[in-house]
Amino acid sequence: MKKILTVLVLAGLTACTGKPDLSDTTLSERDLNLEEFFEGETVAYGQFQDVLGNVQRRFKVEINGAWDGRILTLVEDFVYDDGATERRTWTLEKTGKDTWKGTAPGVIGEALGKERGDTFNWKYQIDLPIKTGTMLVKFDDWMWLMAEDRLLNRAYVTRYGVRIGEAIISFEKE
Repeated sequence: MKKILTVLVLAGLTACTGKPDLSDTTLSERDLNLEEFFEGETVAYGQFQDVLGNVQRRFKVEINGAWDGRILTLVEDFVYDDGATERRTWTLEKTGKDTWKGTAPGVIGEALGKERGDTFNWKYQIDLPIKTGTMLVKFDDWMWLMAEDRLLNRAYVTRYGVRIGEAIISFEKE
């Protein structure tokens, strides 16, 4: 019982920690344009950490992006540290100067995103594949253009409104 109470208290405290906001001051003069960054080949390395900061899974993603002037298609090939593989194909539509909507297998409804300066925020609900099946979670995904060929991604993952962990990913143009 004591262990369960400790986990609940820690989860509650973690849920209260701050997150980025699009109104935050940008730290560079660079502008992130998803269609330019992700067109062609990109490689990413990442990991998922639980709410206590324990690394639960690491992965590599090879991404092939195609931009047709309106639709950005991203074919993502994941290889996890345990040897498991997964392919996810995103179809992203540019809906305004700095706004996007997108779909992918497992995504419930549409993902919605907005660019501002060197930052992109992307929110969606997904039935995420896990080792024992799938888990319905929400992603609050934040990306920052660190250099012309490098993008840092931090995704806050929640289930039933409680933060269960974070995915941290570094993207690099090939």
